[in-house]
Amino acid sequence: MVNCCGLVSEKNEPVPLKSISVQLQVRDHVTSVSSSLQYVNEEERPLEAVFVFPLPAEAAVCHFSAKIGEQEIVAELQDKQSARDQYDDALSSGQQAFLLEESDESSDVFKLSVGCLSPGQIAVITIVYVMELSIQADDALRFCLPAVLNPRYTPTASAAGVPEVSSASVIPYTLSLSVDVRSSDRISRLDSSCPLDPLVFLDAQHTHATVTLSAGHRFDKDVELLLYYENAHQPTAVVEAGAAAAQTGSLMADPVLMISLYPEFPADVMSSLASQGEFVFVVDRSGSMDCTMHHGKDAQMRIDSARDTLLLLLKSLPMGCYFNIYGFGSHFESFFPQSVVYSEDTMEEALKRVKNMKADMGGTEILQPLKHIYSQPCFPDHPRQLFIFTDGEVWHTKELLDLVKSHAYSHRCFSFGIGEGASTALITGMAREGSGHAQFITGADRMQPKVMQSLRFALQPAVDNISVDWTVPEGVTVDMLSPPISALFQGQRALIYAQLKGQSSGKTEGAVTVKYRLKDQPVTNQLQFTLKPTEDTGRTIHQLAARSVIRSLELEERAGGADAEAVRSRIVELSVQAGVSSAHTAFIGVNKDSTQTVKGPLLQRRVPVPHMLGMSGCFPKMMMCAMGVPQVTFHSRPCAGVRMGDSSDVMMDDSSDAESDESDAASDPEPEPQADPLLQLVSLQKASGCWELNAALAAVFGKTEDEVTNHRPAQADGSVWATVLALIWLHTCRSGDQVEWQFVAMKAASWIRSQKPDGLTPCVCDGNVLLGGHVTQEALGI
Repeated sequence: MVNCCGLVSEKNEPVPLKSISVQLQVRDHVTSVSSSLQYVNEEERPLEAVFVFPLPAEAAVCHFSAKIGEQEIVAELQDKQSARDQYDDALSSGQQAFLLEESDESSDVFKLSVGCLSPGQIAVITIVYVMELSIQADDALRFCLPAVLNPRYTPTASAAGVPEVSSASVIPYTLSLSVDVRSSDRISRLDSSCPLDPLVFLDAQHTHATVTLSAGHRFDKDVELLLYYENAHQPTAVVEAGAAAAQTGSLMADPVLMISLYPEFPADVMSSLASQGEFVFVVDRSGSMDCTMHHGKDAQMRIDSARDTLLLLLKSLPMGCYFNIYGFGSHFESFFPQSVVYSEDTMEEALKRVKNMKADMGGTEILQPLKHIYSQPCFPDHPRQLFIFTDGEVWHTKELLDLVKSHAYSHRCFSFGIGEGASTALITGMAREGSGHAQFITGADRMQPKVMQSLRFALQPAVDNISVDWTVPEGVTVDMLSPPISALFQGQRALIYAQLKGQSSGKTEGAVTVKYRLKDQPVTNQLQFTLKPTEDTGRTIHQLAARSVIRSLELEERAGGADAEAVRSRIVELSVQAGVSSAHTAFIGVNKDSTQTVKGPLLQRRVPVPHMLGMSGCFPKMMMCAMGVPQVTFHSRPCAGVRMGDSSDVMMDDSSDAESDESDAASDPEPEPQADPLLQLVSLQKASGCWELNAALAAVFGKTEDEVTNHRPAQADGSVWATVLALIWLHTCRSGDQVEWQFVAMKAASWIRSQKPDGLTPCVCDGNVLLGGHVTQEALGI
């Protein structure tokens, strides 16, 4: 097998990418990211390269430039087809040209064409994008610089996908990264999955700080940054000044306001869980799920982690709800023809099938199972909760998101991206359009805690009846740029953008009142803001506001209608005006000042893709990307050849997943690893919440059945005694994993209370003695 990374020579040696430099400018909850990539043509002839790389789903590219020697070419944003034509015309005449465009299928994949580089030339490509920072369960704001791009699975009948390339074993270039944070809130700390230099505060209020990545970092995994503010739940309103040079009355000329809303859920709300609902679990069973969760020692296979997670979910569901489980790949199947009532019998039947689940269903086509689920009628008084698990190697992202959005009023969607490289557009988009919550399981993360956290969200009430009211001086109006927010769940944050139009002759202050309802209790927040900010703080908020409007218009366009062409024109106009990327625009740069044209045909280069018969399909699915390691394809053409949008441009063989299925069947089964005692205990629990007193349960405690039986108080029923012991063991031996077993324990405590047993106190005392615990009845919830 050949290990390739970025551009490769005829001897399969990585050549062009020499260094990556990344600068982050963080302002409150948003960031501007500037990435500069230096590479060189070490071939003896001119070449054209195509980089395919990921960006976060909600990122907006706002600058693209290329520096060749001392000559810098700053690209212009144009209508996409015009940009493609100009690019081809430039290459036909031997001029250097650069084209950057968003994929037609997925908003988090970009393609960069670099044309007509002379032998020995060094090029520095700079891409700047802005994005909202996602929020984590512990209130951290998260930024991720991806090192891996997984190709999106493309069905045979569809157009071009993202090409595959094998993973690199050696990273031959350097990475430097610096972060500058400015906030209206005090900065507590900044953590990372990679070594950082100490955080340096630049003011006494701790609202301005910088940090850099420690020298010597090998960019062989995602770089994750976690930023913590002191008052994360405090609503904020930030105003960004308009650009003086912009056209009067335009979005870029007026001030733009960004409101951050991140409601805090009181303890009594957190503890109130619903007992009704329809829970549908949709699990990716494509060949790529037979890869490991990460590249570290003892990494679990993705499908194995999904099976363990389903065990926890099935044991945690409340009695009387409805549930079903779907598996999908090139086709799909469901455990039951339609959702069934959760009972001991249906739970046991589902668990038997979960144990036999394998990554044996070929490709990754999620559209059909979702259509089937949405075609099923909902159960009255049982709101539908959809849990989707996938490694994100799906291509038709926009069509999927439109489908989820069209059923937004009949369900909530909780999505989970498994492994590095999962499509952020897909995972965050499904949760956003389905008013749910998105989680990413990367590196050494365990899937179970994050999934159980989302289950808590699904069982809890949400913030609803959200309204925004404005108080502004006469002569000033407010134009809302964000779509209405229907609901927010615990752990979700909303950023609301608004344009401030007009001028006030007197007052320079305004106010916004945000109201919402949480568990039938009204909540009101009023925020003050200035109409005329004095400090020029860039254009990040304006660009993200424009991106929000553009995305809404793109959804409107895809929904169809007589005015589709008018909507497209509005998208192009706003995209060019604001300088941010869209589905209908592209950045084009041509070196018109070059005194010497490039002669001769462009050199053909295509990254070799080893045929992975006999392997699981993960190696050819690893891609090093340009905001990490670039995936590169070269065109075999004279200077005026194939355009980026043509189906012959970049093709992906969708057979790798299917091939992996054959190899799975042919390979010898590996011995089963020793099960986690926590999962063993959970697997023994009944649907009602109780445990039975037997040898299997005693083995979890490290005891014999006789030892456990002989310590039982005389007045205690066997199942009550077993259930009390299970609760004591959880609190004593696995207290750090409470987020995983919280619902299991709540069901157990509820079952014990329903039995109204005598002599609970001696049970708890004797159980503590037997298991070496010190847990009180109050702590056990009984």
